[in-house]
Amino acid sequence: MVVARGVHGPFVLAVCAEMVFRDLPIVERVRRLTRLDVQVEIWDWTKHDIDALVSLRDEGAVYSSMTGYVRGGLVEPSAVADLLATAEKSIPVAKRLGITRLNLHGTGLRGDGLPVVPVEKTTGAMWLAARDTLARMAELGAKNDVVFVLENLNLAVDHPGVPFARADDCLALVQAVDHPNLRLMLDLYHAQIGEGNLIDLCRRALPFIGEIQVADVPGRCEPGTGEINYPRVAAALAELGYRGTVGLEGWPSGDDTAAVERFRAAFGVKEGW
Repeated sequence: MVVARGVHGPFVLAVCAEMVFRDLPIVERVRRLTRLDVQVEIWDWTKHDIDALVSLRDEGAVYSSMTGYVRGGLVEPSAVADLLATAEKSIPVAKRLGITRLNLHGTGLRGDGLPVVPVEKTTGAMWLAARDTLARMAELGAKNDVVFVLENLNLAVDHPGVPFARADDCLALVQAVDHPNLRLMLDLYHAQIGEGNLIDLCRRALPFIGEIQVADVPGRCEPGTGEINYPRVAAALAELGYRGTVGLEGWPSGDDTAAVERFRAAFGVKEGW
């Protein structure tokens, strides 16, 4: 029997290569993560040698997700046009890497995580425009057999000024579109800062989740370094029937390999699952 890479207990585990082993080139980071038996997330594909990353699939690398656009936003017409155009350019790259989940945000982000165009207040008209844009993204996904996932962010620490940032905001938009090619990238690090009550949030969002991302609070490091009881969250997700991908999108608190192992321990096989 062949077991897919990254399967640990009831979940598929992935790690963001942009945030671990940062003293190494991206190709070597992917190799390290592959040897640690996890799948690999990347961000902006335009910053990488895609041919080199594709070649690593022959070595067993499996890519879980990547950013599904280069620039753009959900509301302003020219930003929407950029979003759709750069998403169309991203899809062939995702196909080459074997990726079916492409990540979206409430607006385009700079390299430091801040919005390209900050928003102080989201109006009703903005909500309607965002819903319509996401419906178009879902149709684009359906046409190309990929799923766009809308990620929640936090406003207090990492991403002030991003519209539609809260998990409940993203969930409301995904529910409003109600299309299988648009799902929620539920980031529990961001949700803990912005909203808390993570297990209830997972329960409410479960039918619309495309992937779950994790890191601990404060510090955005691996599970076990902060206030979130991730083994309990993992048990609750298993009890709820979630069998999808859980991705570590966090900084190592110390040794990179040890951080990945702590993540795997928090979401690995538990008695009674």
